[in-house]
Amino acid sequence: LTVSARDGGGLTSATNAAVTVNILQTVLAPAIFERSRYTFSVPEDAPEDSPIGTVKAREPPNSLEVISYRISSGDPHGKFCIDPQFGIIRTKKQLDREAQSVVVLTVQSQLGNSPVYSSTQVNISVTDINDNPPVFLTKSDKVTISRTQPPGTAVYIAHAEDKDSGLNGAIKYRIASKQSNAFSIDPSLGVVNLTRSVFAEKQQEYTLHVAAEDCGSPPLTSLLMLDSLAVKVVILDVNDNSPNFMSSPLSYVMEDVEMGFLVHHIIAKDPDEGRNGQVTYHILSGNENKAFVLDKITGLLTTAQLLDREVQERYVLTVMALDDGSPARSATQVLTIIVLDVNDETPVFLKQLYKTAVHENQDPGEFVIKVEAVDRDAGLNSLLQYEILPGTGYEKFKMNSDSGELVTAASLDRETQEVFSIKGSPSRSSTAQLYLTVLDENDHSPLFAKTQYQISVTEDLEEGSAILDLSASDEDDGLNGEVMYSLIDNTYGAFTIDKVTGSIVTTKALDRETKSLYTFRAVASDCSTHLPRSTTVMTVLIQDVNDNVPKFEQSYHKALVWEGHSPETDIIQVFATDLDSGLNGEIEYSILSGNENATFLIDSARGILTTNTGLDYENTSSYRFVSASHQLVLLASDHGTPSLNSTATVLITVLDVNDNPPLFSSPEYHVHVKESIPIGSHITEVSAKDCDAGSNAEITYAIISGNDRGHFHLDGRTGSVNLMKMLDYEDTMKFTLIIQAT
Repeated sequence: LTVSARDGGGLTSATNAAVTVNILQTVLAPAIFERSRYTFSVPEDAPEDSPIGTVKAREPPNSLEVISYRISSGDPHGKFCIDPQFGIIRTKKQLDREAQSVVVLTVQSQLGNSPVYSSTQVNISVTDINDNPPVFLTKSDKVTISRTQPPGTAVYIAHAEDKDSGLNGAIKYRIASKQSNAFSIDPSLGVVNLTRSVFAEKQQEYTLHVAAEDCGSPPLTSLLMLDSLAVKVVILDVNDNSPNFMSSPLSYVMEDVEMGFLVHHIIAKDPDEGRNGQVTYHILSGNENKAFVLDKITGLLTTAQLLDREVQERYVLTVMALDDGSPARSATQVLTIIVLDVNDETPVFLKQLYKTAVHENQDPGEFVIKVEAVDRDAGLNSLLQYEILPGTGYEKFKMNSDSGELVTAASLDRETQEVFSIKGSPSRSSTAQLYLTVLDENDHSPLFAKTQYQISVTEDLEEGSAILDLSASDEDDGLNGEVMYSLIDNTYGAFTIDKVTGSIVTTKALDRETKSLYTFRAVASDCSTHLPRSTTVMTVLIQDVNDNVPKFEQSYHKALVWEGHSPETDIIQVFATDLDSGLNGEIEYSILSGNENATFLIDSARGILTTNTGLDYENTSSYRFVSASHQLVLLASDHGTPSLNSTATVLITVLDVNDNPPLFSSPEYHVHVKESIPIGSHITEVSAKDCDAGSNAEITYAIISGNDRGHFHLDGRTGSVNLMKMLDYEDTMKFTLIIQAT
């Protein structure tokens, strides 16, 4: 015979098997196995000589020979043995499911020394134990990310492999040790995500140790079970800052300096790192006659030729600071260089520094001071002319060019400018300094920096906490400029203000759920009684803190569902509410316990509980609480930090469908009776079981053939068979009754 094999997908074997059958001329009958196929299972860690299962063959009638058993094929490595007398199959060597998970043996039975034998197939499944830890394919890895990556970005995927199967091979990932909370890992997928922005981080490199753990039970020890993967995450700088000039935009140089003289040191700073923060300097315009040279690295500006103030007394250069990023960023500055005149005889003031004071708000023409200078030159060069050099506030004064008397040219305001530094100069450029102090009058009211403030504080702020320091400025001096603060409008007892410092503090605990917004006015006043006060509007927004637990509308639910429904059948929808706002009030539903075998799913957002697999009433016995039922504990969690949660119980009762036929305890019943037993005698009793429940499991028995002459009666309820007519061995030696259970 030529035998081929075909799998469930329709593929045939690569080769065929040739089977030779020898027909023996013998009247001997073989010992026939009770089953044509046996199925057993054994764990892979079973010790040697562990029993797996027993095969049994029945000898022919009236045979006195002894049956012996042997393994004829399927065990080339000798991992199994069979008791030749009792047919007990045992392990002979250590098994390994990862090497071979299914073994198919052919076992033969032989009656005495007869050449005739029968065969049966023994399928042995080697079940898995958790004897292999997860292993990473690599021990270390390195990734680089941009500093501007947003939270939630996946930066790395860890992958480990486990040779075991089922839960023993299911892998969970975690970060075993980390330097920062900037990263998290998906325990199922191994995806490492960025949990927050690292834009402002100074740290440029992180090393994460990722551990893989399988879900075996009982779990292995950590040394056998865990294998660490070191992942180095490098943060790349982004060129997001332009250079910023730190040096003054104004410089002075004498006209008689030599070539190469240092005129100005241009300085610009760039907070970026590496090449992004390296700055070079360039002159864009204003140096057409090439009077200056700028070192692009150091920023030192020097003269390239001799200067002549009478030819050009002022240079206006446009200077650019350029970083080395890609793309590069730049900034410009207008640098004014004033060339100062040189004179061979300098007039000298009698005093180098003059100090005086004058009241504010006086009419123009008020006498301030008289300055005097002398010049050792003779002739026209010794004739002195006085003038005020340009400077801040110089237009508010007049100088008598001949006498050196200084008077006011406009009414002065101390709050606008209190001190004037005036340079007076005769025609040959000798200078003297005059410090003029303007005396104060209470002619200004306090002013807040802004007309309104809006701030946000969290509701868990402690009583007495400062939320804002208000500041109002009064341009007056002394007591005229001392500011006092107060609050008007109702703050509902929540806030007060320090009258001296302007610090607004809380006076009681805040609760956003009671009041989320406060609006009131703050007042700043000085010692004056007739000038108006200054007010600003305060708006305080109370930010939510996760201080409310999600609450289910019901703590206990009941639901019914028929067995046999397809997966994703809706069962019940639960509802929970959270008084908090934002993420603190967003609720996520999950199944906390009672969902062995993942029979059910719950929509995390809507709370709809559905079936995940087809339900079978008959297979729920290990989960039953009441009849065929599942008791689930549901969890409602908010997204706050830390997260708050509450639970509710759902009792799901699976209703039975009549989907199982009755099964007899034995496919055949053999009964021997004497022909002389009296009518009404009990012959035997048949028994069947039905896995369904209730009326679906009530069984009725009936004889459907073999009782044509009515020798027997079958009790339809109990299955008891009784004799109804006398038996006659010579008439009928054997009755075969076909009994049906419905």
